[in-house]
Amino acid sequence: MNRRKTGQRVAIKVAIVMALLLSMTSGMTLAAPAPSITTPSPADSPFPGQLQQFFAQQYAGNGMQVKTIVTTPAERQPRCLSPLFSLSPNARSWGNVSVAVNCNGQKSYVQAKVQVSGTYWIAARNVASGAHLGAADMQKKVGRLDLLPPRAILDSQQALNAVTLRNINVGQPLTLSMLRRPWSVHAGQQVQVQASGSGFNVSSAGKAMNNAAASETVRVRMPSGQIVNGIVAEDGTVRIAI
Repeated sequence: MNRRKTGQRVAIKVAIVMALLLSMTSGMTLAAPAPSITTPSPADSPFPGQLQQFFAQQYAGNGMQVKTIVTTPAERQPRCLSPLFSLSPNARSWGNVSVAVNCNGQKSYVQAKVQVSGTYWIAARNVASGAHLGAADMQKKVGRLDLLPPRAILDSQQALNAVTLRNINVGQPLTLSMLRRPWSVHAGQQVQVQASGSGFNVSSAGKAMNNAAASETVRVRMPSGQIVNGIVAEDGTVRIAI
């Protein structure tokens, strides 16, 4: 009998607690979950692809491969459908570059690393200073052009028959600073000077006062003592336009 009464008291207490809980929650409104906010990812920016296309067009048709890495932070990169890119006339076209961007009339600058792969020329063997480079002295190689020394030889015709200004080791990339074009005229040499103008052409002999390659300027002392400047032709004559 006592057990029955005890069970009834427990049931009454549970009912009272449940009633209190229901009364407390009846006036409460459950808050809806906060909407999720999607932050644009830097990878969503079209700018890197637009800049890649710009540099790919610079080397289109010459067999070079280009990869562009934008180093300007994503939050500072311009965003528009058709940005206009430009480089300064004397700016480097690979390596670390600064690119001007006109985006919806607003101009800014971005920094990028431009990696270019293509063909360049190296020494096929050791070449002594003062030697004339022949085809057997050069070897073609393919690799990263942006990692080469300045003025690297990309066309073998730039180096063929050139004179080396210093010793060049086998495997060393060839550069224009290592070479000079062969002299077509030497200082003290008798040269034929041809002066031409409107309706006349005069030829006379003179003495060259400096060394010069074809298409370079040479100073010539004429028999009268007058010194004239002319351009050396491929055949070694000096042309003066009056």
